[in-house]
Amino acid sequence: MRCFTRARKQVKTRITRCRATRCGGACSRLRGSRLRLVLGIACMVAWAEPARAQDSGSKETEFFGNGAEIVVTVHDGSGEPISAPTMVRLIRDGTISSGQGATSQGRMSFIVTSLGEFTVVVEAAGYPRTEKEVSVRAAVRTPVDIYLRRAPGSENIVGTPGKPLLAPKAKEAFDRGLRALGADQLGNAQKFVSEAARLAPGHPDVLYAQGVLYLKQQDFAQAQSALEKATQVDPNHARAFAALGMALWDQRKYEAAIGPLEKSVQLDAAGVGFEAYWALAKAYYQSGRYEGALKSAQAALVESKGKAPEIGLLVAQALTAVGRYEDAAKTLREFLREHGERPEAGKARRWLEGLRSSAKIPP
Repeated sequence: MRCFTRARKQVKTRITRCRATRCGGACSRLRGSRLRLVLGIACMVAWAEPARAQDSGSKETEFFGNGAEIVVTVHDGSGEPISAPTMVRLIRDGTISSGQGATSQGRMSFIVTSLGEFTVVVEAAGYPRTEKEVSVRAAVRTPVDIYLRRAPGSENIVGTPGKPLLAPKAKEAFDRGLRALGADQLGNAQKFVSEAARLAPGHPDVLYAQGVLYLKQQDFAQAQSALEKATQVDPNHARAFAALGMALWDQRKYEAAIGPLEKSVQLDAAGVGFEAYWALAKAYYQSGRYEGALKSAQAALVESKGKAPEIGLLVAQALTAVGRYEDAAKTLREFLREHGERPEAGKARRWLEGLRSSAKIPP
């Protein structure tokens, strides 16, 4: 009790240390008018609730119980502590290690109970996301200064910061998994995506990568499950919505596929790729929504930039379905003229002949 009594009597002093021989700990710095006292068996450390605007200039040898303190100061473009509340996260091994919160007067502090490598992630409206590595090797106060530089044209942007970044190890596994997926190296993709999922199981980008892997493995139900989780965690993940729509289409759930595919092109018309437009056109067509199918198929053909000329056949199908027979014939002739050597050429000739024989176009 002598440590507790001495702490109460010396709240106004800068540092209070327990002199009782049976207490080997030291009471931490006591600041402010509100004090939280934590008592335990014999004598325990008495300390204030971690202050978010705490001065980072304390002695390096100050001891914080069994852990350490990381004090983050976020600076704006002028070098001053940022005035607007800013989201700060502390990440270790792909997960939020010691919580997250908004700065007060540009500062945020974390108490960590284990030492090692951490990543501080700062997200502020109008600024690029910024991260900084910090190594905590002893139970001391570690100051971390992060300087933000406003993104061009974002001076008037306000709002809530976006999704969290992946910690370095998880990001490395995620990136290698995506490269393997792009190269259709499914064995390596499985290895790296699984590692990313172990390190950051709830991150929307990792869930998206899992969904794409399941799609390539033709496990469409599993793909749907992973991608639904990704879109729930991040409602602005355009590629996850596109992949979800494709997973539904592959299960012949055409009506259900339309919503996610429409959402994907609304969120990022240029970034989702021609495949999303193509899948949306096919979902529209299979659902009997031919005007939508035509519009989306035409967009897919333009976005593909010649990579998938067979989309032209879907354009011709949709034109026929809406009664534009001459335009459908013109599209088929163009396909045969430019891609007559492709396997789809035989189908294009049969369709063109069918239009003639049914008197939809002149002989």
